Amino acid sequence: EAIRRTKEAREYILTEVMEKCIDKPRETVGEYAPKIIQIQIDPQKIGDVVGQRGKTINTIIERTGVKIDITDEGAVSICGVEQKMMEEAKRMVEIIATDFEAGQIFTGKVVSIKEFGAFIEFAPGKEGMVHISKICKERINRVEDVLTLGDKVKVICLGKDKMGRISFSMKDVPEEA
Repeated sequence: EAIRRTKEAREYILTEVMEKCIDKPRETVGEYAPKIIQIQIDPQKIGDVVGQRGKTINTIIERTGVKIDITDEGAVSICGVEQKMMEEAKRMVEIIATDFEAGQIFTGKVVSIKEFGAFIEFAPGKEGMVHISKICKERINRVEDVLTLGDKVKVICLGKDKMGRISFSMKDVPEEA
C-alpha cells in the first residue's frame, strides 16, 4: 500500500506540478552555468598548443579565463562560464593546431615592425609576416606610416616560405572578409 501511494504521489508531482513549470528541457544552459567544449587535435600538435614551458596554453587561459585540459590522445576540453570566451579559446587552439593553407583569413595584432614589413600575432605564440609590399595597394615608404604596434589587422595567408615561416598579405584580403 505504501509503495503504491508513493508511486501515485511521484506521478502527480511529475505530471501535474512539474509539467506546468517545465514541460521540456531548456534549449541552452543558464548564463552562469559552467560549460564545456571538447575538440580533437592531432596528438603531434599538442606540443605546439602547450608551448615552451606551457607559455602558449597559459596565454590562452590568461586571455580567456577558461580552463583547458589536453589528453595524450589529443582530446582538448575547454571549461568555463562565458560561452564567448570559450569559443575564443577554441578558435585559438584550432589555429595553433592547424596546418596553414593559402587563402585562410585571420585577425591579428601587430607585434613588431621592421623596415621590410610587420609581424602579426594571430594566435598565442603564432606569428606571420606581412612584407611592406603586401600592406597597401599603394606604394608606401615606411611601414610605420600605415601600421603601429598593437593595431588589429585582417590578413590573408599566402602560405609558408622556404624556412617554414608564415607569409601574410593585408592588401589581398577580400572586402567582405
